[in-house]
Amino acid sequence: MENSGNRCPRCGSTEIVTDPDLGEEICGSCGLVISEVIVDRGPEWRAFTASERDERPRTGLAESYALYDKGLTTSFGGLRDAHGRRLDLQTLERMSQLKRHDTRSKMDESWTRNLSIAMSELDRLSAVLHIPQSVKEHAALIYRKALQKDLIRGRSIDAFVAASLYAACRLNQVPRTLRRIVQASTRDHSEIARSYRLLIRELKLRMPIDDPIKFVPNIASKLNLKPETEIRAVEILKEARKRQGLAGKDPRGLAAAAIYLACVEMKEKRVQKEVAAAAGTTEVTLRNRLRGLETVLRGPPPGREMPSTPPVVGEEESRISLPSQPAP
Repeated sequence: MENSGNRCPRCGSTEIVTDPDLGEEICGSCGLVISEVIVDRGPEWRAFTASERDERPRTGLAESYALYDKGLTTSFGGLRDAHGRRLDLQTLERMSQLKRHDTRSKMDESWTRNLSIAMSELDRLSAVLHIPQSVKEHAALIYRKALQKDLIRGRSIDAFVAASLYAACRLNQVPRTLRRIVQASTRDHSEIARSYRLLIRELKLRMPIDDPIKFVPNIASKLNLKPETEIRAVEILKEARKRQGLAGKDPRGLAAAAIYLACVEMKEKRVQKEVAAAAGTTEVTLRNRLRGLETVLRGPPPGREMPSTPPVVGEEESRISLPSQPAP
């Protein structure tokens, strides 16, 4: 490959040939080796088609809120220099001191130490609960906003991390219950719930209303139900929604009641205790939602009212009050 940007120091020719395999620059006229060490500025991967080349850009890690420094960090490491030669002991000791001072300067501020601990806990919770990366980034952003408003001072970092993750799951409509997050966290239920309420109030978060249909697959998989039963439970919920019978009710309890009704219709034997345990609710809630669904489904279709019974002949006259007679 010819490079016309340099000149040969011997003959002054501009026909410089670059050999990427040997890492040399050679004069094309006199054959003088100008440089024996050149930096390969090409990508470290191979691409055989144009689509592969477009899909493999040579860039670094994207900025991430889930990293305490957003991924914009420097590091001191390695035992060799740029030419591949091993460093002497004096240079190694100096690099070790620089690395130690760099680490201390990063962790000098309290908010940096706070974020370092919080993001490590967020990584652990996300791995245990199988949280998508987008939801994890949203949870990290919520935690950073809470830290900026100074809500975490004097409170537990782990509790706020769990509360931020639960809020992100609610906002992104990812079905993760608070009880499941509490089981994976190191804090108790009351502390995480209190932190969650504080986040909602101070950050003014508006949570969407959960759809009970999205809880059906999770509950059905725990109960090992047939696909036909799961489909029937979804149909029951859709019919109840048309009749406006889902408003103001616990979505998980409604999903459990619809699954129990579908099991009865499809003749799959599941007791109420099993269904309630799989849904993460109580048997009392399940029975209450069950009665509500049965009442809604037995009612008239939407837009139609039950015909009123005609009055009995003579009933109108009997309801007319007679004028009062004067007292004798």
